[in-house]
Amino acid sequence: MSVPSLQNIPYDILLSITHHLDLANIYALQSTSKLLRYAIRTRPVYRELAATLLRRCRALPLHGFNHISDLSTDQLVEVVNHAARLERGWVTRTPRPALNAFSKYWYKVARTPPDEEVDWLFPITAGYMICATKSGKVVCWDVHRDVGIAEWNHGERWELLWAQVEFERRTLYFTMAKVLRGRDDEKVMQFELTQIHFPEQTSDSDEQLDPYFSTLRSFKTLGVVMNLFTLDPEARLLAGLMWISRSDSIGLYVLLDWNKEEYVFIDTAIQCTDTSKWACILCDGSIVIHLEEATFACQHFFPLSVLSHHVTVSNPSPSFVPRMTTRLKPTRSISRGFIFPVLPPESNVLPFRQPIVHNILIAGPANQIHPIVVPQVPDLTPLTDVNTPPNPWSDRLWYPKSADFLRQWWPTLPSIPRLRCSVVLFSQRHPHTNVTKYVLAQHYFTVPLSASNAETDASDATMRMWYVSVPFEVVCVSDEVTEDDLTADSPPRQRSLFAVDFGHAVWLEHVRIADEEEEPYERRQKRLRFVSFPGVRVESEGYAVWSGIGGGGGPDGTFEMEGTVRTLAIPEELDLHEVNEINLDQSQGIVILSVRQGKMFILSYE
Repeated sequence: MSVPSLQNIPYDILLSITHHLDLANIYALQSTSKLLRYAIRTRPVYRELAATLLRRCRALPLHGFNHISDLSTDQLVEVVNHAARLERGWVTRTPRPALNAFSKYWYKVARTPPDEEVDWLFPITAGYMICATKSGKVVCWDVHRDVGIAEWNHGERWELLWAQVEFERRTLYFTMAKVLRGRDDEKVMQFELTQIHFPEQTSDSDEQLDPYFSTLRSFKTLGVVMNLFTLDPEARLLAGLMWISRSDSIGLYVLLDWNKEEYVFIDTAIQCTDTSKWACILCDGSIVIHLEEATFACQHFFPLSVLSHHVTVSNPSPSFVPRMTTRLKPTRSISRGFIFPVLPPESNVLPFRQPIVHNILIAGPANQIHPIVVPQVPDLTPLTDVNTPPNPWSDRLWYPKSADFLRQWWPTLPSIPRLRCSVVLFSQRHPHTNVTKYVLAQHYFTVPLSASNAETDASDATMRMWYVSVPFEVVCVSDEVTEDDLTADSPPRQRSLFAVDFGHAVWLEHVRIADEEEEPYERRQKRLRFVSFPGVRVESEGYAVWSGIGGGGGPDGTFEMEGTVRTLAIPEELDLHEVNEINLDQSQGIVILSVRQGKMFILSYE
């Protein structure tokens, strides 16, 4: 009778065992014998390991527009191993330069479009970079060949408002905008909804197929546009949120099919405050307006079937301007309160030693300057336990400088539920010294908002606020003042050198020795800073828990809700004083910085 051992058990039992092991244990098991190595280094085992990484909201570093199903077994093993190294390096410690990432070097220097100043950078796979310039061009840059291979240029100054990549369709969708005339509710803007498509190379041809731009729809809006969203490219569905100043409410502009000359433009009756954060999301046949206030989030549902009854015909005439047709309230609204942590003592130190006199004028939507107005709206804040910690940033001196609502954009598996993430950069400006300091807030949420209550469910990781709460100074660059800005009497726009991806944030930071330091900003020392958001694992639709990797839940059930900010190494030839744009791609483990000398630095970390 043979002695039972792992080497002679049935494969289905061995496969079941591997599903309970992490990658480190898989390595250890493979090292015990050649037979087990061959038995475990198989597609089913590594597909499950890939699914585990995806459940932890970690992108796989795929090449080009590959899908997981396109990979051979050896390629899948390499991708999973690389993703695990990135997760360990980016989440548990300071990321280190990835040696030999670019042949012999850990970074690559590429050119940017000649005679242009980059206003925005967006990586598309590891091989392409989309560069929007201050003159209104959008250029697709081949990083490996170091040349521009496609360009969008309508010969006038346009501004890129929004972009979204759809890997399944091998396409980046973006909207270009320019102001035609007017202000506030009579502001007329022209938009070009555009795509850049990356053709799939055929196996029987060596010809290089370059991407190409094409305009999908030209349209106009009336009012102050807060943002536009391509909700469903396959259904050709686009939505935009507008600020209606006369009623201080939110307008919803929808193209139910951007191939048709028709639109929907309604007043949602949802009140807009100066500190509200907004996003537009498609969920189960409804457009969901996701609203975040200081202590809670609320989601308002507008079914497409209801919106279709309010369609108005448009036309491409130069004189045509869309008009709001009706006030339509959401069919349902749900809300859920945030859970706030008890912050460390160093967070309670005031950002400035000198007292600040509260300024009654702040920037509202679209940088309009007006007195603070708190609308009399029903209090939708869910009832919470009086013993829970309060919002530490409820002081109106902290103003939301920017808000990013992030989705999991990367290729995944059908069985993996998706999670969403909100990142808010709060700022406080000293009225006498003009120094601005920042804190960072982040949390995860679902659509629709999950019904579980994090106050009573200690394992629920959604709606729990996480912070970089020790104030810091982000480097900002001034955008050019246009004739429209001068006419509107608007101050120059300050653009923060700050970027986020689903699991991380990176920014350029001033190094200040003391609040009284007189060194001018342009000569002050700078550093590249980085932080990872808490690691989570999606257990089921609408439910996530802490992953146990990096920041997150402790063994005693408590939650670590303060980020550890780290300083990234940079090449000696990179002068941080010359940086004018920054971005990152967590799937490839890279940070991209463009500099004024017409170059971009692509830094690889692991």
